[in-house]
Amino acid sequence: MSSRGTGPDFIEALARGLDVVRCFGPERRAMTLSQIASATELARPTARRILLTLEELGYVRVTDGTFELTPRVLELGMAYIGALGLWDVARPHLSALVEQTGESSSMSQLDGSDIVYVARVAVPKIIALRVEIGTRFPALRTSQGKVLLAELSPEALATVLATPSRSGLPEAPPTPPAGAADATLAEIRARGWALADEELAPGVRSIAVPVRDGDGVTRAAMNVTVHAAETSVATLVDEHLPRLRRAASAVEADWAAWQSRPEHPTFR
Repeated sequence: MSSRGTGPDFIEALARGLDVVRCFGPERRAMTLSQIASATELARPTARRILLTLEELGYVRVTDGTFELTPRVLELGMAYIGALGLWDVARPHLSALVEQTGESSSMSQLDGSDIVYVARVAVPKIIALRVEIGTRFPALRTSQGKVLLAELSPEALATVLATPSRSGLPEAPPTPPAGAADATLAEIRARGWALADEELAPGVRSIAVPVRDGDGVTRAAMNVTVHAAETSVATLVDEHLPRLRRAASAVEADWAAWQSRPEHPTFR
């Protein structure tokens, strides 16, 4: 039996249920109630109630008086794998991109009128803003934000731009008229990338592309960020953008493969 927790919120019944699941193994694929009670150091009535609950949920089956796990137990492990999601798929490609460019690279998701950084590989360069996982910036002032905004419908875009930023940055420049923003975002959508040239902060220049899942839905944006005094716009577009696009394509391919993994069957 596993060691017990001591916190006030520890749920003993849940711990006992996990003990029952863990007591099965390669040498103990099928066991009687008595064997399970002995292996878990549980009273027979307690072990029986747990086993019958697991059977009703589809995690255990009983045949001729012996109990064994069903393949549905795999769902418990797949929940962890599924939680890794796009960001863990992307991180190796971000690292490879940083090695190629010598510049920081990040991935962000749209949240209201802000972007939120969800993955990042940085290089030790001094820039005007500190960036880490969870950092928020006004979307319209960033390359990643522009890419994500460009994917929205006109109605959704209007709603997003009307939402106050929660980035905590000083008051932003006035939002451009709706027509001007629409035209800019339409151009970004057509060419497939966006540039932010010191719009977020002095010295910060970046370029971004969308990252889509296997269904073609834009899930995030990926960028390369440079110091404006070191890297020109031409270098960013001519040299770093092709590498960025290849990295994003690699993420998309891995994400599509991850999505196409067999779904959990109905076990019983």
